[in-house]
Amino acid sequence: MRLEAFAKINWSLDIVGVRDDGYHLMDMIMQPVSLADEVSLTAADDMAITTDGYPRARADGSNLAMRAAVALRELTGYGGGIHIHVHKRIPMGAGLGGGSADAAAVLCGLNRMWDLGLTGNELEGIGLKLGADVPFLIRGGLARVRGIGEIIEPHACRNNYWMLVFQPCRGLSTREIFEAWNPEQVHHPDTEAALCALENGNLQVLSEKIGNVLEPVSAARRPEIGEAVRALLSSGARLAAMTGSGSAVFGVFSSGTEAEKAAEVLSRRWKHIHICHSQTDSVRISEE
Repeated sequence: MRLEAFAKINWSLDIVGVRDDGYHLMDMIMQPVSLADEVSLTAADDMAITTDGYPRARADGSNLAMRAAVALRELTGYGGGIHIHVHKRIPMGAGLGGGSADAAAVLCGLNRMWDLGLTGNELEGIGLKLGADVPFLIRGGLARVRGIGEIIEPHACRNNYWMLVFQPCRGLSTREIFEAWNPEQVHHPDTEAALCALENGNLQVLSEKIGNVLEPVSAARRPEIGEAVRALLSSGARLAAMTGSGSAVFGVFSSGTEAEKAAEVLSRRWKHIHICHSQTDSVRISEE
């Protein structure tokens, strides 16, 4: 079985509190984009994973795709194994959910391949134990995501937006960025207004209402993030921002042609600039 595991962007990211156990309470607008890893699943007696592509992920038990397979087998008592191969395209340490996307694809694929019959909600419950982005990347669509990633509120997706996505610098540690976040030095986005603008296709209002409260923290450690956001805007992006805890950025353009023109200019400075678009699917089975 072959699957496409799509990246996600955070149109907006807010932190609205901290639980007693230290987990941050989020309020985010998320959507998959057409940049994807390829995940291949082959029936086997044992459990193994290999990886290739750029950037190359670790091929051991720490890989989220392997952890997802092990968790699913342990939970269901399935007796067989699986060989997983991940061809990486999604940058790592970027806030694009690459590892979580691979895990979501493995859970969805093995649920079908092993004929387990688990519901979407059951898969999302397993995914939440692996990472906060996994439940959303199992479900997909345009959504407002709250709590620690478990509250997913779907919204209509009337428009798909062309964008450039790239990582202008080294990756960042999600834990480090969250630990450095200071609630006293935050300008919160207007999530309700941003969501309404996104649904209605009003990029001008969207650009005014979105925000990522982690962007100042990440940009302080990687000044290239701010430089890339400014370069996207100078190249014609209608809006530009960091996604997740960084270090990837995205810029939204009026058309695919405009995105291509900007990519030609920006590629003189940065490598691996991806022309992609927002979409509904987060996992797609392309071949069995």
